[in-house]
Amino acid sequence: MLQTARVALPRGRPVSSLLALPVRQQPRGCSAQSSSASAAGPTLADFMPKSSEAPDTRPAVMRKPKWLKMTNPNLTPEGAERYKNVRATVKNSGLATVCQEARCPNIGECWSGGTATVMIMGDTCTRGCRFCSVATSRTPPPPDADEPQKVAAAVESWGLDYIVLTMVDRDDLPDQGASHICRTVQELKSKAGLRVETLVGDFQGRMELVDQVVLSGMDVFAHNIETVDRLQSTVRDRRAGYQQTLSVLRRAKETRPDVVTKSSVMLGLGEEAEEVHQTLRDLRDAGVEIVTFGQYLQPTKRHMKVTRYVDPKEFDSWTAAGEALGLHVVSGPMVRSSYRAGDFFKQRLALREAKASEKPRELDLGADIRTAASAAPFVDTARTHATAS
Repeated sequence: MLQTARVALPRGRPVSSLLALPVRQQPRGCSAQSSSASAAGPTLADFMPKSSEAPDTRPAVMRKPKWLKMTNPNLTPEGAERYKNVRATVKNSGLATVCQEARCPNIGECWSGGTATVMIMGDTCTRGCRFCSVATSRTPPPPDADEPQKVAAAVESWGLDYIVLTMVDRDDLPDQGASHICRTVQELKSKAGLRVETLVGDFQGRMELVDQVVLSGMDVFAHNIETVDRLQSTVRDRRAGYQQTLSVLRRAKETRPDVVTKSSVMLGLGEEAEEVHQTLRDLRDAGVEIVTFGQYLQPTKRHMKVTRYVDPKEFDSWTAAGEALGLHVVSGPMVRSSYRAGDFFKQRLALREAKASEKPRELDLGADIRTAASAAPFVDTARTHATAS
């Protein structure tokens, strides 16, 4: 709203007398042009860095290499329709999938193939690992008591023969959610011909809970070690640990020698080649059969930064190194722990008999791994994160 100012004049003084009021003089050296410029405010030049200022020393943002560019997996009308069907079923059932919660880059490929990894006990975890985008809370909502039946009904509607079942950590529950996992596995196994893989937590290292879960009847018991020993406290929640993970995997194999055990390692977190090779040896000694390698990708700016993008040739070298130790290794930039899980489970069963009479041999790291690792761009952020935490 436009307002006008009123000027009070002495009684009897004419308005024309205002013209005789003194005019404020401009300071010497101040031209009319500079006066108008200051009235208009600062210009762009006022905000530009002066030549004497220190240059920006922040490291340049690493761009993703070409081998991490995803393409549309729905190459056929059937694949696109299958993807829509799985997505609609997940949405209507209210189920949470790790494909969505963890922002998996293979969601299109897996869903268009009619498979998915279902996450039970909610979409909120009680732990806060620095690589994971799943929501965290100390007191998440209680698990849905009807979830085992809902999961079984949804999976049956997909027409699958293999399902991966994963879980958030539930440190707030007395049994860490072990009984809920068992009920869900038993519901799924009641469906004829369905294979079930479980990707579970460490149950705080309570071996009686590991026994309870592994005896529920799953075909694959998976628990991820995530990274090398040195980086555990930087990458994972403080309640997790390298030796605790190995103990869980070892106990599962001791309790059920017939079950296939599996674990996963991320690369690009600041690990060294010899540390990765030692992790392979430790997993083998714990009875693990399948190991997956994948490139760590920073999900948001709040999470750990990528230290380097690993060349595909280095992933191939880790496949050779693991297989020389008697492991079945799935390794690639876009590989995740549940990637094509059904196919690799069947391959492992076929390899069990073929490798039964073979003696595992050690394989030297070789120049190929060391060369590939040294050639990749590297930014040492592990120490920074360790200090901040």
